[in-house]
Amino acid sequence: MQRSNIWYHLYPLGFLGAEERNPAPGAEDASESGRLRDLVGWLDYLVDLGVTAVLLGPVFESESHGYDIVDPFRIDRRLGNEQDLTQFIDACHQRSLQVGLDVVFNHVGRGHPFFVDVQQRKQESDRCGWFHIDFDQPGYDGFSYANFEGHGGLVTLNHSNPQVLDWAVDVARHWMQRGVDAFRLDAAYAISTDFLAAFSDRVRADKPDVTLIGEVIHGDYTATVQASHLTTVTQYELWKAIWSSLNDRNFYELAHALQRHAEFCEHFAPWTFVGNHDTTRIATKLTDSRLVPHALAILFSIPGMPAVYAGDEQGAEGTKYDREGGDAEIRRPLPHAPADFPGDSLPLWRLHRELIAVRRERPWLEQAELHVTSLDNRAITLEMRSPSGTLVVALNTDDQPAPCNIPAGLAPAAGHAVTAPGATELPPREWGIWSST
Repeated sequence: MQRSNIWYHLYPLGFLGAEERNPAPGAEDASESGRLRDLVGWLDYLVDLGVTAVLLGPVFESESHGYDIVDPFRIDRRLGNEQDLTQFIDACHQRSLQVGLDVVFNHVGRGHPFFVDVQQRKQESDRCGWFHIDFDQPGYDGFSYANFEGHGGLVTLNHSNPQVLDWAVDVARHWMQRGVDAFRLDAAYAISTDFLAAFSDRVRADKPDVTLIGEVIHGDYTATVQASHLTTVTQYELWKAIWSSLNDRNFYELAHALQRHAEFCEHFAPWTFVGNHDTTRIATKLTDSRLVPHALAILFSIPGMPAVYAGDEQGAEGTKYDREGGDAEIRRPLPHAPADFPGDSLPLWRLHRELIAVRRERPWLEQAELHVTSLDNRAITLEMRSPSGTLVVALNTDDQPAPCNIPAGLAPAAGHAVTAPGATELPPREWGIWSST
């Protein structure tokens, strides 16, 4: 059985301040940077925070942002080399932290050698079958090709080609042999479930406990997990409902999303989050910063696999824009290194640590039954039940106190949970967690 993890998700190219674009192969400034070694200095910070696993965004050789892969068997020169990564993995494992890597199997960058071969040799290239090429249609290269969501720099792979599947499995095997415990499959929603299932089965034949996280934006999450044989998928529905319900002071939206979430949890543990490398920072997204703790209380209490996006625990801000380069604000280095942590960021960091501790002390929450036990526009009470215990979360976004009924036998665990069980009143814009264990 896989252990219950609390993930810390970071985007290395931004976190470590790498250049925006990779220098051309052979350029004088193309030497390996060794930036990945700097990540080891953050591990004690993460252990103190309480997370149990680290997910690294793209670390493989690419042209720019990491998702335009050129060589998935090689570490991006802006970050370092394979030894730097394996030393990081070893340092994580010494601290009982698992490690996941972001992999891209839906597309490659235009500079990938196989596509370059097609550019140079056209129909004579034996790599044509790796892509969706139409030599009868004009294009930038003298032919047209399928790309990812209109981005010409991202060349879509042909997932019906068995060689593409073999390549993807080889990539995963290469890094599992070097200690990787999990993979996040970028743009999994754009890949056929047949391909994903075959990939999952073959990878698990080598490492049965590997965690496979599919990036899925919307749709039937349960059907996707079952058809693809993935471990989990990203819970974007719930992400949207959390910030939207808090901004609109409308917990009916959250309740609807939580009902669907509970149904998903009957089949798998969804990957839950309030921010990631593709979304506006939660501290920016919420119109009332006093409600950030409410979002965190939801994240760390409900069933699923919770993930913290690097910097959210420090109150980092940034907006995601729908334009070229629109990710810059949400992927930059963290505001503060562990050694110079300022006082004004400490309360939020401590709140993350407190709520992560609540979660770690109750691993049964990952697969608990979730119920909404009281509901109003501006107040909601959630109950998580398991044979191992019960946990209740009450949230109030109103400017007035809100009543909430806490079952007898529960003790305060976090937040404004300071009154005795029974008839309880939450102060304005407050929250509380009560637990039987």
